Amino acid sequence: MFWCEWAWLPEGPCRDVLFEVESGRITAVRRGEAPGGARRLPGLVLPGLANAHSHAFHRALRGDTARGTFWTWREQMYRVAAKLDPDSYYLLARGVYAEMVQAGITGVGEFHYLHHAPGGSRYRDPNAMSHALAQAAHDAGIRLTLLDTCYLAGGFDRELDEVQQRFSDGDAAGWGERAESFTAKDVLLGAAVHSVRAVPAEAIGQVAGWARDRKVPLHVHVSEQRAENEACLAAHGRTPVQLLAERGALGEDVTAVHATHLAAGDVALLGGSGTGVCLCPTTEADLADGIGPAGALAVAGSPLSLGSDGHSVIDVLAEAQAVESYQRLATETRGHHGPGELLAMGTAHSAIGRPDAGRLEVGARADFVAIDLDTPRLAGVAIPVVPAVARAGDVREVITGGRTAVADGAHTTIDTARELRESITALRA
Repeated sequence: MFWCEWAWLPEGPCRDVLFEVESGRITAVRRGEAPGGARRLPGLVLPGLANAHSHAFHRALRGDTARGTFWTWREQMYRVAAKLDPDSYYLLARGVYAEMVQAGITGVGEFHYLHHAPGGSRYRDPNAMSHALAQAAHDAGIRLTLLDTCYLAGGFDRELDEVQQRFSDGDAAGWGERAESFTAKDVLLGAAVHSVRAVPAEAIGQVAGWARDRKVPLHVHVSEQRAENEACLAAHGRTPVQLLAERGALGEDVTAVHATHLAAGDVALLGGSGTGVCLCPTTEADLADGIGPAGALAVAGSPLSLGSDGHSVIDVLAEAQAVESYQRLATETRGHHGPGELLAMGTAHSAIGRPDAGRLEVGARADFVAIDLDTPRLAGVAIPVVPAVARAGDVREVITGGRTAVADGAHTTIDTARELRESITALRA
């Protein structure tokens, strides 16, 4: 039993809430004083947060965007990618996922395309890098949705470069065969099209069909930079969203990541098809990509989720607040998304194929994130607006599936800072 002075239930924040948990799920929700034997969770308890878009190895690049463009940053990213092997990726990812758990994140969608050895040669286990991520997530105590990513080209009508060979399975059929062979306990396998520039048009439909046949989530980078839109129009006479629609890669089981530079017709296509959109505002700001039309997408019918993407920050609450802040800057008006809406974006586990998480109600996963209301940041802040103010540093305790993962702000089994420091230092040596 877990008793909370405050808990954010589906109807909003409520006082004196008792949760009964069995086999990792909430079996009862009651109101009233704490009974004997119940564990008290401090402050305001939120549902577990969802990070719908992660590239774990990008964490090694935090702080490397002071100069240059997205494309020069990409070259730095490729240099890190070239050094990773299953052992070093496991160590890095374990620290990254532990950092997520400390920030209250209980589920992550890993957009995974670093599949093979340097030069594209296969490991003895063709899914060795996937298994490294699965083990890292297990050890950190976070639920993993592995979005196995198809990556076949270096751009429109461009061959893969040397580093990109690691990402490719040759064709969509080869990608599907390898992805199909991956299994790991408690890991949900999904699919991803890296982008319309990295997957030829004819293969996009094959990947989308593979995902739909298996009823798993499909994610795709969409219109992250204006240059992508321009190149797609030149190659196909269509925007990326129009090309995806033509190839059957939109719908309620699909999440478009970024969707920053959209035409009005693109917004209508995404919203009208029920396609979700994962916003990554801190990364989009860090890379100087631009501000996406979050408000217009929500109105059009696209469910919104959040991701930390390149991990310039790992803080879903900060991502949610940035969505509102950037809309204010772009429109010079306030009040686009209230605190409850921001929390809904931050707990959108449905985007990573886990609709049974992200809510504090009977039958849901027993994920609890206790926010310390006594920090200087939250002193005097009204309970109903906490999601619009709190940050990862205010998380004191995290329970995932009924088990304690974070206590007094620290991971219970991993020295997160040390592991990140050592793994990143080794990669950048």
